[in-house]
Amino acid sequence: MSFPSNRASNMIRSLKNRMLQALAVAAVSLVLGTVGGYMVARVITVRIAESKLEQYAARLIADGEASSAELRTVLSAVSASQSPPCSDAELRYFRGLIFESEFVKDAGRMRDGKIECSAALGRQHAARLELEPDFTQQDGTAIYKSLGPYRNSDLTTLALESGGAYIVFTPLTRMHLEPAPMHFTETAKDAPSQRAGLLLGDPAPDRYATLTTDGIFPMGSNLYVTRCSIRFFNCATAYTSIPEIVAANRTKFGGCILLCGLVATVFGILCSLLYRRNKSLEQQLRRAIFNDKLRVVYQPIVLLENRLIVGAEALVRWNDEEGVPVGPDVFVKMAEERGFVGSITKLVLRHVLRDFGPILCDQPAFRISINVTAADLGDPEFLPMLEGSLARTGVSAQSLAIEITEGSTVRREVAVEVIGRLRQCGHSVHIDDFGTGYSSLSYLHDLSVDAIKIDRSFTQAIGTGSVVVAILPQILAMAEALNLRVIVEGIETELQAGYFVATSAVETILAQGWLFGRPVAAAEFKRLLAENGNKRPVGGGASSQIVASEPVLSA
Repeated sequence: MSFPSNRASNMIRSLKNRMLQALAVAAVSLVLGTVGGYMVARVITVRIAESKLEQYAARLIADGEASSAELRTVLSAVSASQSPPCSDAELRYFRGLIFESEFVKDAGRMRDGKIECSAALGRQHAARLELEPDFTQQDGTAIYKSLGPYRNSDLTTLALESGGAYIVFTPLTRMHLEPAPMHFTETAKDAPSQRAGLLLGDPAPDRYATLTTDGIFPMGSNLYVTRCSIRFFNCATAYTSIPEIVAANRTKFGGCILLCGLVATVFGILCSLLYRRNKSLEQQLRRAIFNDKLRVVYQPIVLLENRLIVGAEALVRWNDEEGVPVGPDVFVKMAEERGFVGSITKLVLRHVLRDFGPILCDQPAFRISINVTAADLGDPEFLPMLEGSLARTGVSAQSLAIEITEGSTVRREVAVEVIGRLRQCGHSVHIDDFGTGYSSLSYLHDLSVDAIKIDRSFTQAIGTGSVVVAILPQILAMAEALNLRVIVEGIETELQAGYFVATSAVETILAQGWLFGRPVAAAEFKRLLAENGNKRPVGGGASSQIVASEPVLSA
Protein backbone atom coordinates (compact mmCIF):
# COMPACT_ATOMS: atom_id res chain seq x y z
CA MET A 1 0.00 0.00 0.00
CA SER A 2 1.22 3.51 -0.84
CA PHE A 3 -0.65 5.52 1.85
CA PRO A 4 2.02 5.43 4.51
CA SER A 5 4.58 6.34 1.93
CA ASN A 6 2.51 9.33 0.75
CA ARG A 7 1.94 10.44 4.35
CA ALA A 8 5.64 10.28 5.09
CA SER A 9 6.36 12.14 1.89
CA ASN A 10 3.86 14.88 2.81
CA MET A 11 5.37 15.20 6.28
CA ILE A 12 8.83 15.50 4.80
CA ARG A 13 7.59 18.04 2.28
CA SER A 14 5.84 20.04 5.05
CA LEU A 15 8.96 19.94 7.18
CA LYS A 16 11.01 21.14 4.24
CA ASN A 17 8.55 23.97 3.62
CA ARG A 18 8.67 25.05 7.28
CA MET A 19 12.42 24.89 7.23
CA LEU A 20 12.53 26.90 4.02
CA GLN A 21 10.10 29.44 5.52
CA ALA A 22 12.15 29.62 8.65
CA LEU A 23 15.30 30.11 6.62
CA ALA A 24 13.56 32.76 4.51
CA VAL A 25 12.33 34.57 7.61
CA ALA A 26 15.78 34.27 9.14
CA ALA A 27 17.38 35.57 5.95
CA VAL A 28 14.91 38.45 5.65
CA SER A 29 15.31 39.20 9.35
CA LEU A 30 19.08 39.12 8.99
CA VAL A 31 18.95 41.48 6.01
CA LEU A 32 16.45 43.80 7.68
CA GLY A 33 18.37 43.60 10.94
CA THR A 34 21.62 44.44 9.15
CA VAL A 35 19.97 47.36 7.37
CA GLY A 36 18.38 48.43 10.62
CA GLY A 37 21.71 48.03 12.36
CA TYR A 38 23.35 50.28 9.79
CA MET A 39 20.63 52.87 10.26
CA VAL A 40 20.82 52.66 14.05
CA ALA A 41 24.60 52.87 13.98
CA ARG A 42 24.41 55.96 11.79
CA VAL A 43 21.81 57.61 14.04
CA ILE A 44 23.89 56.83 17.14
CA THR A 45 27.03 58.15 15.49
CA VAL A 46 25.33 61.37 14.40
CA ARG A 47 23.77 61.91 17.84
CA ILE A 48 27.13 61.37 19.56
CA ALA A 49 28.78 63.74 17.09
CA GLU A 50 26.01 66.29 17.69
CA SER A 51 26.54 66.14 21.46
CA LYS A 52 30.32 66.47 21.08
CA LEU A 53 29.95 69.36 18.65
CA GLU A 54 27.64 71.19 21.06
CA GLN A 55 30.25 70.89 23.81
CA TYR A 56 32.99 71.93 21.42
CA ALA A 57 31.08 74.99 20.16
CA ALA A 58 30.23 76.00 23.74
CA ARG A 59 33.90 75.74 24.74
CA LEU A 60 34.94 77.75 21.67
CA ILE A 61 32.57 80.63 22.40
CA ALA A 62 33.43 80.59 26.13
CA ASP A 63 37.14 80.70 25.34
CA GLY A 64 36.60 83.43 22.76
CA GLU A 65 34.61 85.57 25.19
CA ALA A 66 37.31 85.21 27.86
CA SER A 67 40.10 86.32 25.53
CA SER A 68 37.92 89.06 24.00
CA ALA A 69 37.24 90.47 27.45
CA GLU A 70 40.98 90.72 28.13
CA LEU A 71 41.59 92.31 24.71
CA ARG A 72 38.87 94.90 25.28
CA THR A 73 40.44 95.70 28.67
CA VAL A 74 43.85 96.25 27.06
CA LEU A 75 42.29 98.33 24.27
CA SER A 76 40.58 100.52 26.87
CA ALA A 77 43.91 100.90 28.67
CA VAL A 78 45.54 102.02 25.39
CA SER A 79 42.77 104.59 24.88
CA ALA A 80 43.18 105.82 28.45
CA SER A 81 46.84 106.77 27.98
CA GLN A 82 47.62 110.07 29.75
CA SER A 83 50.81 110.75 27.78
CA PRO A 84 50.96 112.89 24.62
CA PRO A 85 49.95 110.81 21.57
CA CYS A 86 52.82 108.83 20.04
CA SER A 87 55.32 110.30 22.49
CA ASP A 88 58.19 108.22 23.84
CA ALA A 89 56.38 108.06 27.17
CA GLU A 90 53.24 106.74 25.54
CA LEU A 91 55.15 104.10 23.56
CA ARG A 92 56.83 102.94 26.78
CA TYR A 93 53.37 102.75 28.37
CA PHE A 94 52.14 100.65 25.43
CA ARG A 95 55.10 98.28 25.76
CA GLY A 96 54.23 97.75 29.42
CA LEU A 97 50.67 96.77 28.47
CA ILE A 98 51.97 94.31 25.86
CA PHE A 99 54.37 92.75 28.37
CA GLU A 100 51.55 92.09 30.82
CA SER A 101 49.18 90.56 28.24
CA GLU A 102 49.19 86.97 27.06
CA PHE A 103 47.71 87.68 23.63
CA VAL A 104 48.59 91.27 22.64
CA LYS A 105 51.62 91.67 20.36
CA ASP A 106 51.49 95.41 19.59
CA ALA A 107 49.57 98.56 20.53
CA GLY A 108 49.47 102.01 19.08
CA ARG A 109 47.57 104.87 17.50
CA MET A 110 45.63 104.84 14.23
CA ARG A 111 43.76 107.52 12.33
CA ASP A 112 41.53 106.92 9.28
CA GLY A 113 43.02 103.45 8.78
CA LYS A 114 46.60 104.73 8.85
CA ILE A 115 48.92 103.69 11.66
CA GLU A 116 50.57 106.71 13.27
CA CYS A 117 52.75 104.89 15.78
CA SER A 118 53.03 101.62 17.67
CA ALA A 119 55.06 100.04 20.44
CA ALA A 120 56.63 97.50 18.07
CA LEU A 121 56.97 99.54 14.86
CA GLY A 122 57.77 102.94 16.35
CA ARG A 123 56.70 106.10 14.54
CA GLN A 124 58.52 106.28 11.20
CA HIS A 125 57.96 102.69 10.02
CA ALA A 126 54.39 102.61 11.34
CA ALA A 127 53.49 105.79 9.47
CA ARG A 128 53.91 103.99 6.14
CA LEU A 129 51.16 101.48 6.90
CA GLU A 130 47.55 102.02 5.87
CA LEU A 131 44.90 99.37 6.53
CA GLU A 132 41.27 98.78 5.63
CA PRO A 133 39.01 97.18 8.27
CA ASP A 134 37.55 93.80 7.38
CA PHE A 135 34.68 94.17 9.83
CA THR A 136 33.11 97.01 11.81
CA GLN A 137 31.07 95.84 14.78
CA GLN A 138 27.90 97.41 16.14
CA ASP A 139 29.78 99.28 18.87
CA GLY A 140 32.12 100.85 16.30
CA THR A 141 35.09 98.57 16.95
CA ALA A 142 36.98 97.80 13.72
CA ILE A 143 38.59 94.41 13.07
CA TYR A 144 41.59 94.07 10.74
CA LYS A 145 42.87 90.83 9.21
CA SER A 146 45.34 92.04 6.55
CA LEU A 147 48.35 92.58 8.79
CA GLY A 148 51.41 91.61 6.74
CA PRO A 149 54.01 93.36 8.96
CA TYR A 150 52.76 91.41 11.97
CA ARG A 151 52.55 87.91 10.52
CA ASN A 152 54.54 85.26 12.34
CA SER A 153 54.91 82.04 10.33
CA ASP A 154 51.41 80.74 9.58
CA LEU A 155 49.77 82.05 12.76
CA THR A 156 46.64 84.20 12.38
CA THR A 157 47.12 87.81 13.45
CA LEU A 158 44.23 90.24 14.03
CA ALA A 159 43.83 93.82 15.18
CA LEU A 160 41.12 95.76 17.02
CA GLU A 161 40.69 99.54 16.71
CA SER A 162 38.40 101.83 18.64
CA GLY A 163 38.56 105.59 19.04
CA GLY A 164 41.99 105.85 17.44
CA ALA A 165 43.61 103.22 19.67
CA TYR A 166 44.49 99.79 18.29
CA ILE A 167 46.00 96.52 19.43
CA VAL A 168 47.38 93.56 17.49
CA PHE A 169 46.94 90.06 18.86
CA THR A 170 47.38 86.40 18.02
CA PRO A 171 44.38 84.27 19.12
CA LEU A 172 46.34 81.17 20.13
CA THR A 173 43.88 79.93 22.76
CA ARG A 174 41.59 78.29 20.17
CA MET A 175 44.29 75.98 18.84
CA HIS A 176 44.43 73.53 21.75
CA LEU A 177 40.67 72.96 21.63
CA GLU A 178 40.55 71.17 18.28
CA PRO A 179 39.96 67.40 18.70
CA ALA A 180 40.18 65.57 15.37
CA PRO A 181 38.10 64.94 13.34
CA MET A 182 36.29 68.09 14.49
CA HIS A 183 36.95 71.50 12.98
CA PHE A 184 36.05 75.03 13.92
CA THR A 185 35.34 78.35 12.24
CA GLU A 186 34.82 81.72 13.89
CA THR A 187 32.94 84.36 11.94
CA ALA A 188 32.17 88.04 12.40
CA LYS A 189 29.51 90.26 10.83
CA ASP A 190 30.21 93.70 9.41
CA ALA A 191 27.57 96.01 10.91
CA PRO A 192 27.31 98.52 8.01
CA SER A 193 26.99 95.91 5.24
CA GLN A 194 25.60 93.04 7.32
CA ARG A 195 28.14 90.87 5.49
CA ALA A 196 29.51 87.89 7.40
CA GLY A 197 33.00 86.56 6.87
CA LEU A 198 35.69 84.24 8.19
CA LEU A 199 37.60 85.48 11.23
CA LEU A 200 39.51 82.41 12.45
CA GLY A 201 39.72 78.69 11.87
CA ASP A 202 39.17 76.45 8.87
CA PRO A 203 37.63 77.56 5.54
CA ALA A 204 33.86 77.87 5.87
CA PRO A 205 31.03 76.95 3.45
CA ASP A 206 29.37 79.64 1.37
CA ARG A 207 26.18 79.62 3.43
CA TYR A 208 27.19 82.08 6.14
CA ALA A 209 23.70 82.02 7.63
CA THR A 210 24.69 78.62 9.03
CA LEU A 211 27.70 80.22 10.72
CA THR A 212 25.97 83.29 12.18
CA THR A 213 22.82 81.73 13.66
CA ASP A 214 22.57 79.67 16.88
CA GLY A 215 21.56 76.13 16.03
CA ILE A 216 22.37 72.69 14.63
CA PHE A 217 22.62 72.46 10.84
CA PRO A 218 23.04 69.21 8.87
CA MET A 219 24.25 70.10 5.38
CA GLY A 220 25.02 67.31 2.95
CA SER A 221 27.56 65.00 4.56
CA ASN A 222 28.54 67.63 7.17
CA LEU A 223 27.08 68.56 10.54
CA TYR A 224 27.40 72.12 11.92
CA VAL A 225 26.70 73.46 15.42
CA THR A 226 26.88 77.24 15.88
CA ARG A 227 26.90 79.30 19.08
CA CYS A 228 26.99 83.12 18.99
CA SER A 229 28.25 85.55 21.62
CA ILE A 230 25.81 88.22 22.75
CA ARG A 231 28.66 90.33 24.12
CA PHE A 232 31.21 90.52 21.29
CA PHE A 233 29.16 90.07 18.08
CA ASN A 234 30.99 86.96 16.84
CA CYS A 235 29.97 83.33 16.36
CA ALA A 236 31.81 80.01 16.73
CA THR A 237 30.92 76.98 14.61
CA ALA A 238 32.08 73.44 15.33
CA TYR A 239 31.63 71.07 12.40
CA THR A 240 32.61 67.64 11.16
CA SER A 241 32.06 65.33 8.26
CA ILE A 242 29.81 62.37 9.02
CA PRO A 243 32.06 59.99 7.01
CA GLU A 244 34.99 61.14 9.19
CA ILE A 245 33.02 60.43 12.36
CA VAL A 246 32.03 57.00 11.03
CA ALA A 247 35.66 56.22 10.18
CA ALA A 248 36.80 57.35 13.62
CA ASN A 249 34.24 55.00 15.23
CA ARG A 250 34.65 52.10 12.80
CA THR A 251 34.78 49.38 15.46
CA LYS A 252 31.66 50.56 17.27
CA PHE A 253 29.89 51.09 13.95
CA GLY A 254 30.58 47.52 12.76
CA GLY A 255 29.71 46.01 16.15
CA CYS A 256 26.32 47.70 16.21
CA ILE A 257 25.53 46.43 12.69
CA LEU A 258 26.52 42.87 13.65
CA LEU A 259 24.52 42.95 16.88
CA CYS A 260 21.39 44.27 15.22
CA GLY A 261 21.76 41.73 12.41
CA LEU A 262 21.86 38.85 14.89
CA VAL A 263 18.83 39.92 16.88
CA ALA A 264 16.87 40.74 13.72
CA THR A 265 14.33 43.34 12.74
CA VAL A 266 12.47 43.82 16.02
CA PHE A 267 15.54 44.80 17.93
CA GLY A 268 16.57 47.11 15.10
CA ILE A 269 13.19 48.84 15.15
CA LEU A 270 13.28 49.23 18.94
CA CYS A 271 16.80 50.65 18.78
CA SER A 272 15.76 53.05 16.03
CA LEU A 273 12.84 54.27 18.14
CA LEU A 274 15.02 54.51 21.24
CA TYR A 275 17.76 56.56 19.64
CA ARG A 276 15.35 58.74 17.74
CA ARG A 277 14.78 60.74 20.87
CA ASN A 278 16.39 64.12 21.01
CA LYS A 279 19.84 63.77 22.58
CA SER A 280 20.86 67.44 22.61
CA LEU A 281 23.10 68.55 25.46
CA GLU A 282 20.49 70.97 26.79
CA GLN A 283 17.77 68.34 26.99
CA GLN A 284 20.18 65.88 28.60
CA LEU A 285 20.98 68.50 31.23
CA ARG A 286 17.31 69.26 31.85
CA ARG A 287 16.61 65.55 32.31
CA ALA A 288 19.61 65.20 34.63
CA ILE A 289 18.38 68.09 36.81
CA PHE A 290 14.83 66.72 36.89
CA ASN A 291 16.09 63.24 37.84
CA ASP A 292 18.65 64.61 40.34
CA LYS A 293 21.57 63.17 38.36
CA LEU A 294 24.00 66.03 38.97
CA ARG A 295 26.62 65.34 41.63
CA VAL A 296 27.82 67.77 44.29
CA VAL A 297 31.36 67.40 45.59
CA TYR A 298 33.13 69.34 48.30
CA GLN A 299 36.66 70.77 48.37
CA PRO A 300 38.21 71.63 51.75
CA ILE A 301 38.95 75.22 52.74
CA VAL A 302 41.65 75.41 55.41
CA LEU A 303 43.16 78.00 57.70
CA LEU A 304 46.55 78.32 56.07
CA GLU A 305 48.59 78.87 59.21
CA ASN A 306 47.63 75.50 60.75
CA ARG A 307 45.91 73.51 57.93
CA LEU A 308 42.71 73.17 59.97
CA ILE A 309 39.59 72.59 57.82
CA VAL A 310 37.18 75.45 58.46
CA GLY A 311 34.87 75.07 55.49
CA ALA A 312 34.25 73.71 52.02
CA GLU A 313 33.20 74.84 48.59
CA ALA A 314 30.31 72.94 47.02
CA LEU A 315 31.03 72.16 43.36
CA VAL A 316 28.59 70.65 40.88
CA ARG A 317 29.61 67.88 38.46
CA TRP A 318 27.79 66.19 35.56
CA ASN A 319 28.37 63.41 33.03
CA ASP A 320 26.15 63.41 29.94
CA GLU A 321 24.12 60.37 28.92
CA GLU A 322 27.12 58.92 27.10
CA GLY A 323 29.07 59.04 30.36
CA VAL A 324 31.30 61.88 29.13
CA PRO A 325 32.15 64.53 31.78
CA VAL A 326 30.88 68.00 30.87
CA GLY A 327 32.66 70.92 32.54
CA PRO A 328 30.71 73.40 34.73
CA ASP A 329 32.01 76.20 32.51
CA VAL A 330 29.98 74.61 29.70
CA PHE A 331 26.75 73.35 31.28
CA VAL A 332 26.28 76.11 33.89
CA LYS A 333 26.82 78.78 31.22
CA MET A 334 24.40 76.97 28.91
CA ALA A 335 21.76 76.75 31.66
CA GLU A 336 22.22 80.46 32.38
CA GLU A 337 21.81 81.38 28.71
CA ARG A 338 18.72 79.14 28.37
CA GLY A 339 17.14 80.53 31.55
CA PHE A 340 17.13 77.51 33.88
CA VAL A 341 20.35 77.93 35.87
CA GLY A 342 18.25 78.56 38.98
CA SER A 343 17.33 74.86 38.92
CA ILE A 344 21.03 73.97 39.28
CA THR A 345 21.42 76.43 42.18
CA LYS A 346 18.41 74.86 43.93
CA LEU A 347 19.82 71.38 43.36
CA VAL A 348 23.20 72.32 44.85
CA LEU A 349 21.56 73.98 47.85
CA ARG A 350 19.35 70.94 48.39
CA HIS A 351 22.37 68.61 48.34
CA VAL A 352 24.38 70.83 50.70
CA LEU A 353 21.60 71.02 53.28
CA ARG A 354 20.90 67.29 52.96
CA ASP A 355 24.56 66.28 53.22
CA PHE A 356 25.71 68.74 55.90
CA GLY A 357 22.59 70.14 57.58
CA PRO A 358 23.26 68.55 60.99
CA ILE A 359 26.95 69.50 60.89
CA LEU A 360 26.13 73.10 59.99
CA CYS A 361 23.65 73.27 62.85
CA ASP A 362 26.03 71.75 65.40
CA GLN A 363 29.29 73.38 64.25
CA PRO A 364 28.77 77.15 63.79
CA ALA A 365 32.47 77.60 62.91
CA PHE A 366 32.14 75.38 59.84
CA ARG A 367 30.94 77.10 56.66
CA ILE A 368 30.07 75.84 53.15
CA SER A 369 30.28 78.10 50.09
CA ILE A 370 27.97 77.80 47.11
CA ASN A 371 28.34 79.57 43.76
CA VAL A 372 25.55 81.71 42.35
CA THR A 373 25.31 83.30 38.92
CA ALA A 374 24.28 86.69 37.60
CA ALA A 375 20.89 85.18 36.72
CA ASP A 376 20.42 84.13 40.37
CA LEU A 377 21.21 87.64 41.57
CA GLY A 378 18.60 89.06 39.20
CA ASP A 379 15.95 86.44 40.06
CA PRO A 380 13.37 87.85 42.53
CA GLU A 381 12.63 84.29 43.73
CA PHE A 382 16.27 83.53 44.64
CA LEU A 383 16.39 85.11 48.11
CA PRO A 384 12.97 83.77 49.26
CA MET A 385 14.00 80.30 48.05
CA LEU A 386 17.29 80.54 49.94
CA GLU A 387 15.68 81.76 53.18
CA GLY A 388 12.91 79.15 52.97
CA SER A 389 15.36 76.27 52.47
CA LEU A 390 17.44 77.35 55.47
CA ALA A 391 14.35 77.80 57.64
CA ARG A 392 13.10 74.29 56.86
CA THR A 393 16.42 72.70 57.86
CA GLY A 394 17.25 74.97 60.80
CA VAL A 395 20.60 75.94 59.29
CA SER A 396 21.83 79.44 60.10
CA ALA A 397 22.54 81.87 57.26
CA GLN A 398 26.05 82.45 58.61
CA SER A 399 26.85 78.79 57.86
CA LEU A 400 26.30 79.30 54.14
CA ALA A 401 28.64 81.59 52.21
CA ILE A 402 27.62 82.92 48.80
CA GLU A 403 30.26 83.12 46.05
CA ILE A 404 29.74 85.35 43.03
CA THR A 405 32.15 85.97 40.17
CA GLU A 406 33.34 89.42 39.23
CA GLY A 407 31.52 89.06 35.92
CA SER A 408 28.23 88.49 37.77
CA THR A 409 28.41 92.01 39.21
CA VAL A 410 28.41 93.86 35.90
CA ARG A 411 24.88 95.06 36.69
CA ARG A 412 26.21 96.89 39.73
CA GLU A 413 22.93 98.28 41.07
CA VAL A 414 21.33 94.83 41.17
CA ALA A 415 24.47 93.25 42.64
CA VAL A 416 24.83 95.88 45.39
CA GLU A 417 21.19 95.50 46.43
CA VAL A 418 21.22 91.66 46.51
CA ILE A 419 24.61 91.50 48.27
CA GLY A 420 23.31 93.92 50.89
CA ARG A 421 20.23 91.79 51.51
CA LEU A 422 22.32 88.61 51.69
CA ARG A 423 24.59 90.15 54.32
CA GLN A 424 21.58 91.45 56.27
CA CYS A 425 20.31 87.87 56.41
CA GLY A 426 23.66 86.77 57.86
CA HIS A 427 25.37 85.30 54.79
CA SER A 428 29.04 85.91 54.07
CA VAL A 429 29.50 87.08 50.47
CA HIS A 430 32.71 86.31 48.55
CA ILE A 431 33.98 87.54 45.17
CA ASP A 432 35.18 84.45 43.29
CA ASP A 433 38.02 84.39 40.71
CA PHE A 434 39.15 87.79 41.96
CA GLY A 435 41.61 89.64 39.73
CA THR A 436 40.28 88.35 36.39
CA GLY A 437 37.61 90.96 35.77
CA TYR A 438 36.67 94.40 37.02
CA SER A 439 38.58 94.52 40.31
CA SER A 440 39.37 97.92 41.82
CA LEU A 441 39.29 99.57 45.23
CA SER A 442 36.12 101.53 44.50
CA TYR A 443 34.51 98.45 42.95
CA LEU A 444 35.01 96.40 46.12
CA HIS A 445 33.99 99.28 48.36
CA ASP A 446 30.68 99.69 46.52
CA LEU A 447 29.90 95.96 46.65
CA SER A 448 30.65 95.72 50.38
CA VAL A 449 31.52 92.02 50.38
CA ASP A 450 33.17 89.98 53.13
CA ALA A 451 35.96 88.18 51.29
CA ILE A 452 37.81 87.82 48.01
CA LYS A 453 39.00 84.55 46.47
CA ILE A 454 42.27 85.07 44.62
CA ASP A 455 42.05 83.36 41.24
CA ARG A 456 44.18 80.24 40.73
CA SER A 457 46.01 81.88 37.80
CA PHE A 458 47.87 84.08 40.30
CA THR A 459 48.68 81.12 42.54
CA GLN A 460 50.02 79.05 39.65
CA ALA A 461 52.37 81.89 38.68
CA ILE A 462 54.29 81.70 41.98
CA GLY A 463 57.80 80.40 41.43
CA THR A 464 57.58 80.70 37.64
CA GLY A 465 59.11 84.15 37.30
CA SER A 466 55.87 85.48 35.79
CA VAL A 467 55.12 89.19 36.19
CA VAL A 468 51.63 88.16 37.33
CA VAL A 469 53.08 87.45 40.80
CA ALA A 470 53.87 91.14 41.20
CA ILE A 471 50.12 91.85 41.37
CA LEU A 472 49.59 89.65 44.45
CA PRO A 473 50.97 92.14 47.03
CA GLN A 474 48.64 94.78 45.58
CA ILE A 475 45.64 92.48 45.91
CA LEU A 476 46.56 91.58 49.48
CA ALA A 477 47.10 95.25 50.35
CA MET A 478 43.69 96.09 48.85
CA ALA A 479 42.08 93.37 50.97
CA GLU A 480 43.80 94.67 54.09
CA ALA A 481 42.72 98.24 53.36
CA LEU A 482 39.07 97.16 53.07
CA ASN A 483 39.28 94.66 55.97
CA LEU A 484 38.38 91.77 53.68
CA ARG A 485 39.11 88.12 54.32
CA VAL A 486 41.33 86.46 51.70
CA ILE A 487 40.83 82.95 50.32
CA VAL A 488 43.52 81.66 47.96
CA GLU A 489 42.48 79.18 45.26
CA GLY A 490 44.58 76.61 43.43
CA ILE A 491 47.35 75.92 45.96
CA GLU A 492 49.05 72.72 44.82
CA THR A 493 52.59 72.98 46.23
CA GLU A 494 54.29 73.88 49.49
CA LEU A 495 56.10 76.66 47.65
CA GLN A 496 52.78 78.31 46.83
CA ALA A 497 51.48 77.83 50.36
CA GLY A 498 54.69 79.23 51.82
CA TYR A 499 54.39 82.41 49.77
CA PHE A 500 51.11 83.31 51.45
CA VAL A 501 52.17 82.13 54.90
CA ALA A 502 55.12 84.50 54.71
CA THR A 503 53.07 87.51 53.63
CA SER A 504 52.26 90.20 56.16
CA ALA A 505 49.56 91.85 54.06
CA VAL A 506 46.70 90.16 55.93
CA GLU A 507 46.51 88.61 59.35
CA THR A 508 44.70 85.42 58.42
CA ILE A 509 44.47 83.68 55.05
CA LEU A 510 42.22 80.79 54.07
CA ALA A 511 43.35 78.41 51.35
CA GLN A 512 41.92 75.90 48.92
CA GLY A 513 43.66 73.56 46.49
CA TRP A 514 44.88 70.04 45.78
CA LEU A 515 47.61 70.40 48.41
CA PHE A 516 44.89 70.30 51.07
CA GLY A 517 42.35 68.09 49.32
CA ARG A 518 40.59 67.51 46.02
CA PRO A 519 36.82 67.80 45.57
CA VAL A 520 35.23 64.64 47.01
CA ALA A 521 31.78 63.25 47.74
CA ALA A 522 30.04 64.16 51.00
CA ALA A 523 30.84 60.83 52.71
CA GLU A 524 34.55 61.14 51.96
CA PHE A 525 34.58 64.77 53.07
CA LYS A 526 32.98 63.83 56.40
CA ARG A 527 35.78 61.28 56.87
CA LEU A 528 38.33 64.04 56.27
CA LEU A 529 36.53 66.20 58.82
CA ALA A 530 36.61 63.40 61.34
CA GLU A 531 40.38 62.99 60.87
CA ASN A 532 40.79 66.75 61.09
CA GLY A 533 38.53 67.10 64.11
CA ASN A 534 41.20 66.55 66.79
CA LYS A 535 43.31 69.44 65.52
CA ARG A 536 43.15 72.72 67.39
CA PRO A 537 43.75 76.17 65.92
CA VAL A 538 47.16 77.53 66.85
CA GLY A 539 47.62 81.10 68.02
CA GLY A 540 44.86 83.60 68.60
CA GLY A 541 43.80 86.86 67.07
CA ALA A 542 41.91 86.56 63.84
CA SER A 543 41.98 82.75 64.00
CA SER A 544 39.54 82.75 66.87
CA GLN A 545 37.11 84.73 64.78
CA ILE A 546 36.99 82.01 62.16
CA VAL A 547 37.50 78.72 64.00
CA ALA A 548 35.67 77.71 67.15
CA SER A 549 37.65 76.44 70.11
CA GLU A 550 36.01 73.03 69.77
CA PRO A 551 36.94 70.56 66.99
CA VAL A 552 35.05 71.04 63.73
CA LEU A 553 33.63 67.54 63.87
CA SER A 554 34.03 64.93 66.54
CA ALA A 555 35.60 61.70 65.38
